[in-house]
Amino acid sequence: MTSLAPAPSTTDAVRVTGIGKRFPGVIANHDISFTIPAGTIHAIVGENGAGKSTLMKILYGVQKPDEGSIEVQGEKVSFSTPSDAIARGIGMVFQHFQLADNLTVLENVVLGAEKLHGIGGDARAKIEEISSQYGFGLDPDELVETLGVGERQRVEILKVLYRGARIVILDEPTAVLVPQEVDALFDNLRELKAEGHTLIFISHKLDEVLKIADDITVIRRGTTVDTVKPADVTSRKLAELMVGSELPSPSTEESTVTDRVELEVRGLEVVDAAGRPVLSDIDLTIHRGEVLGIAGVEGNGQTELVEAIVGMLHPSAGTMRLGDQDISSWHTRKRRENGIGFIPEDRHRHGLLLEAPLWENRILGHQTRPPSVKGGWLNRRGAREDTERIISQYDVRTPGPDTTAGALSGGNQQKFIVGREMSSEPVLLIASHPTRGVDVGAQAQIWDHIREARRNGLAVLLISADLDELIGLSDTIEVILRGRLVGTFDPQTVTPQDLGSAMTGAGEEK
Repeated sequence: MTSLAPAPSTTDAVRVTGIGKRFPGVIANHDISFTIPAGTIHAIVGENGAGKSTLMKILYGVQKPDEGSIEVQGEKVSFSTPSDAIARGIGMVFQHFQLADNLTVLENVVLGAEKLHGIGGDARAKIEEISSQYGFGLDPDELVETLGVGERQRVEILKVLYRGARIVILDEPTAVLVPQEVDALFDNLRELKAEGHTLIFISHKLDEVLKIADDITVIRRGTTVDTVKPADVTSRKLAELMVGSELPSPSTEESTVTDRVELEVRGLEVVDAAGRPVLSDIDLTIHRGEVLGIAGVEGNGQTELVEAIVGMLHPSAGTMRLGDQDISSWHTRKRRENGIGFIPEDRHRHGLLLEAPLWENRILGHQTRPPSVKGGWLNRRGAREDTERIISQYDVRTPGPDTTAGALSGGNQQKFIVGREMSSEPVLLIASHPTRGVDVGAQAQIWDHIREARRNGLAVLLISADLDELIGLSDTIEVILRGRLVGTFDPQTVTPQDLGSAMTGAGEEK
């Protein structure tokens, strides 16, 4: 079989010098400089708002820098579109997968690249060649909707390799993977590196960065702080370089669980449009002052469980009680008005209006309660004043309440949503991946807010792909697999590996 490796190169794969990028009221990048040797895995770390996303968009041709230069394989380049970057051998795997569930692996890979190898036998042969070369184990004819999260990630990587990428940017590639899937991904990345590819690895998980990277560049407040070797630093030192403080821990201190049941779900069942069961026989109870964690590989019913409790979809069977009230027939607004707070897993789809100012986003989901309303009318002044309070109390880095939500970094968007949902004094908080894609500083702040609310009697349903977060914050952990709760675990004794085995069905049910 013909090797797929790029031609050996003695030059640096990427050299970035003095990159600067400004937006109205914001300096996103300032004097960013670093060098990535060819055939290495180079990690970029930094807190949210540090400028990583802007830098990657510049490297991938989504945005043009205001100053500075980029060299690829020793040649100065200027990208106006992603097509320009792809033409120079740069590909990007985004944190949010860009796949069509109703298409096959082959159809997803060739979509938009039909001119390379057609859509028939040649394309199939190329996909099978790449999959075999790098140990992806993908079937070109399998529907993407049947694939697990780890397999979908490999499809995304295969897409950029199919287009000839020699330099691959991976944005938070392990955010939704269980430990076993992370290990498999790292094996794939090491194989790519061995074949001569250069990988740019963006992550907030510092232990993983230390495990996989050859070099680590730290960005703080829009500029490069240092480039270090993993052997020369610890997670704690990296955290200090990123945010000037120690690496936070999600540990919860003493139990605050009370005898008062806040949420009781019995016999919950949900079916999809085709009548197939998505959730079956779900029974769970959450007390005041308790955090119940739900662990599971994405696509096993967590989303439907959350949406059923919030009222976004209607179960086919089962009952739900909030405190002393049967809420089974209540619509979403009534559930929200009676004290259900909601941090959605997709902040862009269900949490924010990106083109609207923050003060308008403060009103979302709370449009029938003060300070959003006064005398039956929307209260702009009250919403603006409370937005300013949230910005201050939750350390949202923004010029002010008139800034659009889309202008904030992901972590600051998340802190704003947490602040908004906590501000209504909920009795039950549904927190779905509350720290996904946020840096260690924002992570610590969100954990602190959840812990404080827990001490004050809040009941929390926590869904997270971060197993350390689940173990650290939860009083009890339930594992969901194929729409059923298959095991109950004690966070004091369980390990991430134990949970990973249960989540994938590899371990015995407990």
